[in-house]
Amino acid sequence: MIIDNVRLYDGHEYTQSELNYHVILEDGKIKGIGKGRTPEKGTHVTDGKERVLVPAFHDSHLHFLRYGLMKRELDLRNVTSWEHMKEEVRTYYPEMEEGDWIVGRGLEDSGFTDRDSLLEAKDLDELHLHTYMFFLHEDGHECIVNHKVMDLLKKEEGFKDIPEDFKEKDGRGEWTGRFKDTAVHFIKHHFRSRSTEDAKDALLYGIPHLLRHGITTIHSDDLNFIGSYERLWDAYTSLEKEGKLPIRAYLHHYIFKKDDLKDYLANHTYRTGEGTEQVKVGAVKIFLDGTQRLHTAAMRIPYHDKEDTSGNVVYTQEQLNDILRLAGENSMQVAMHAIGDRAVEQAITALEQPGARTDLLRHRIIHAQTVGQDLLSRLEKLNAVIETQPSFLLSEWDKKEKWVGKDLLPYCDAFKSFKRSNIPFTLSSDLPIGSLNPFEGMFAAVNRTDLEGKPRGGWQPQEKLSIDEAFRGYTSVPTLIELYEKNNEGRLVKEERADFLLIDRHPLEVDKEKIHQIKVVETWISGKKVYDIHQH
Repeated sequence: MIIDNVRLYDGHEYTQSELNYHVILEDGKIKGIGKGRTPEKGTHVTDGKERVLVPAFHDSHLHFLRYGLMKRELDLRNVTSWEHMKEEVRTYYPEMEEGDWIVGRGLEDSGFTDRDSLLEAKDLDELHLHTYMFFLHEDGHECIVNHKVMDLLKKEEGFKDIPEDFKEKDGRGEWTGRFKDTAVHFIKHHFRSRSTEDAKDALLYGIPHLLRHGITTIHSDDLNFIGSYERLWDAYTSLEKEGKLPIRAYLHHYIFKKDDLKDYLANHTYRTGEGTEQVKVGAVKIFLDGTQRLHTAAMRIPYHDKEDTSGNVVYTQEQLNDILRLAGENSMQVAMHAIGDRAVEQAITALEQPGARTDLLRHRIIHAQTVGQDLLSRLEKLNAVIETQPSFLLSEWDKKEKWVGKDLLPYCDAFKSFKRSNIPFTLSSDLPIGSLNPFEGMFAAVNRTDLEGKPRGGWQPQEKLSIDEAFRGYTSVPTLIELYEKNNEGRLVKEERADFLLIDRHPLEVDKEKIHQIKVVETWISGKKVYDIHQH
């Protein structure tokens, strides 16, 4: 097959917008790239109509199963009062059996118009008393549960290991029903399990959304939303066997402690990068700290707006070092959630151990939203990869100074600093928290404003990326963490697997302020068209 009459762009060799090419496909790969129109005629030649052919996108950090499951849960994003919320819950869950779960997402109770305090477990008692209740904050890092769920937690020995900072208490030292970060993940992982069939249904719902945005490879942290890595693996691989999984997926294994990793190693033969043709074992996922909004991200200095705390790390340095060494010895890549600079420093120290085998395994630090010059210098000597989520800036840029203070602002979301220090970094969504659309992520990284153009000139403008740099964050850089993959460079080169897109405008011809308006017209995987905007 030949894709004729296209312009090319990959952020590397192909950046000139005025040249015309034809691309030869064979056995799912790019067999050749020729300048000008092809002289060949026939049904095997497809006219690209001068659209722009680009490498397909990789989303290196999302929660894809969570995204698919959301269609079954009560959406509270537009609820503005406690009375409104109670009405929504009773309408959405009219008849509940003993032991059922009421689940809501997108809660933002700090803005409720009929309350001057946040919801607690005692407030939920006004709803169904005989059910378990779990309401998740919009950013996924805070939840509210009722007393029935807290009774479950009191029986869980493992919950005692979760740092107390993540369990909100009242003046008497009793749990209020509000939990944060790792405590939230524990609740989801231990009590909110789903069947393989439920997971398959959720994945089938989400796949068309990936293809519409040109995403053909994902690295997904799903374990908390199904409770079993075996069921998670079965869901993805069953769809693959049925011919219903067009994408490639790397499945993370979230752990709470070293023993969880030992259990995985004892009971599973696949290591990172191994698996089927389309489904492979991803990284071991670890949370090192929390979030800045909740003042639980671990900082090296106290919070500017809450000087009595600098957050907390989940592990001691020795505990984290042990986990990285065990992973390194067993060819398991590690992806560490670290938002505050103290957590990033802890991650770097663990990665610097020879036993971690960072050079070979390309371990990852997720977020790294606050760093420092000393940390950049140490990262430059490692072979680790940073995973950033630029679309977070769309809603957080105006809160950063309140959290970290003016002196640290130049080291927040320091994308260009990573580039200058030759530290590889990806751009990703953290779906469903951030935007799935890679062009919105690029918009935020290039402009450092919200979609309305605020602040004018961009927030911390010295950290703006070029369009080429942002594009590579979704294409060629993520291939560095996809261990042992052949013909996978995220570039337009001969013998590359034919995962590519046709888009409606050339990224270098579009005003930077309009990058997010670029549309994917077609998505191709292994030389087969799997999405066409004109058929959807």
